[in-house]
Amino acid sequence: MHRWTDPSGTPEALRPCVLTLGNFDGVHRGHRAVLTALVEAGHRLGLPSVAITFDPHPVAVLRPEVAPELIAPGELRDDLIAEMGIDGLLVLDFTAEFAKQTPEDFVRAVFVRGLDARCVVVGMDTRFGYRNAGDVGTLADLGEQFGFEVIALDDVGNGERFSSTVVRAHLRAGEVAEVARILGRPHRVVGTVVHGNHRGRAMGYPTANLSADSLGLVPLEGVYAGWLTRLDRRDGEPDRTMPAAISVGTNPTFDTTDRRTVEAYVLDRDDLDLYDERVMVEFTAHIRPTLRFDSVEELREAMGEDVERCRELLSKIVPA
Repeated sequence: MHRWTDPSGTPEALRPCVLTLGNFDGVHRGHRAVLTALVEAGHRLGLPSVAITFDPHPVAVLRPEVAPELIAPGELRDDLIAEMGIDGLLVLDFTAEFAKQTPEDFVRAVFVRGLDARCVVVGMDTRFGYRNAGDVGTLADLGEQFGFEVIALDDVGNGERFSSTVVRAHLRAGEVAEVARILGRPHRVVGTVVHGNHRGRAMGYPTANLSADSLGLVPLEGVYAGWLTRLDRRDGEPDRTMPAAISVGTNPTFDTTDRRTVEAYVLDRDDLDLYDERVMVEFTAHIRPTLRFDSVEELREAMGEDVERCRELLSKIVPA
């Protein structure tokens, strides 16, 4: 997938095209339905498919005091869009000045001059232009004016409306199974493995600790079953995606001031050297909340029970 930031620099191979636009945070099933329809429209018309999105999130510019914590920021969002088979991703710099464009000015500059759009695929709730004045009806009128087809999709799933806001609420509650249902995949956090306090290794459960700058909204503190994928490994190499017990929290048993961390123990593996590797951690099921134990031995016993529970759950699931 080609990624660029200036409509005037659109590669000639991507003009004309079919396109869509949105924030796409999390790339949930509603987004995926739009992106799938976009690719299908491209195949029907023999044209490349392009998604348009924004950085930063518009709310972070227009109402920073209520800006959402992103489910899948930056390159994590971009990778999820690429997985849908899109040919190009135009990431527009969203500024206060940019937000002042009328719907017509925006469509003329980006859709028409920048991308030579022949078909635009959107959800029924799409809004664009100054103060979100443009909607699907506006887009249909502009399509007639500028010569592009408009396809507007209803909500996906028997009238259910999938929402990034709802996904965030479930993540904050630790409800990762419900999140996976809405996303159509397990929620993921991506980061580099760094050295921690090595407490897990001392207790027989060496963990991969993700760096503080990891990408992805971290769910509620607790223990989860999931998967660890080594992103630096090439496809086809062994030990790429492995079952894991994942801990999110601050190690309250040790009375420390540790920052909130994500760490994953790959089940039954104490031979892995993952330091400095980039990994993806995916959350499949919530096992229990974070607890403070009276002794290290009680913690070790609980960790053993957690691992057994994770093994039981994950043995029934084939990783994506």
